[in-house]
Order: sequence, then structure tokens, then C-alpha cells
Amino acid sequence: MTDDKEETATELAMERTDWAEDRTIMANERTFAGWMRTGMASVALALGMKAVFGDFEPVWAAKATASIFIVLACYIFFTARQQSCATQTRMNDHAAEPKSNASMTITATILSIGAIFTGVILWLL
Repeated sequence: MTDDKEETATELAMERTDWAEDRTIMANERTFAGWMRTGMASVALALGMKAVFGDFEPVWAAKATASIFIVLACYIFFTARQQSCATQTRMNDHAAEPKSNASMTITATILSIGAIFTGVILWLL
């Protein structure tokens, strides 16, 4: 009888560990999404700089400042991707279906390209 209880307790502990790993996978995806939003906020800040400093002289100074936020956005996108992929690689999914590392890379790349094009447009205006 004692062996059955120990075996059941071990199975329950393993099941709780599996659930915890699945929760960590989902938390990792939420964190990645949060960093993507932070990067997009940085791009929005760069655009806001154009609105606030539209007639600022010298124009290059306002554009350079906005560019800092574009570069920061790209850094955020790829740092988040790197951290998220590293975490995902360490986890074993059980019931959760995690996003692939390729999906996170594609998301970070597309957002970075959009940020860079936004910076180019800001410099051309």
C-alpha cells in the first residue's frame, strides 16, 4: 500500500511539474509579446518626435534623436527574440503548443524592417 501511495505522489508531482513547464512556455510568449509592444512604443515615440519637433532647427538633430528610438526598437525586437528562443529551447512542452522559434524570428524581423522603413521615411520628410 505504501508503494502505491509513493508512486501516486510521484506521478502527481511529475504532472504538476509538466503543468508548470507549460505555464512557463505561455509566460515566455506573453513576455515576448510585451517586448514587441515596447519596441513598437519606441517606434511610436520616434514618430511623435517628428510631430513635436516638426519645425525644430537644426532638423538633423530631431531626426537623429528619432533615429535613436528606431535603433532602440530594433534592439528590443531582437533581444526579445533571442531571450524568448533561448527560454523556449530549454522547455519541454506537454499540453501547451508553443510558438516556434522561427515564428518569433519572423515577427522580430518584420517589426524591425517596419521600424527601419519608418526611420528612413522620417529622414526623408
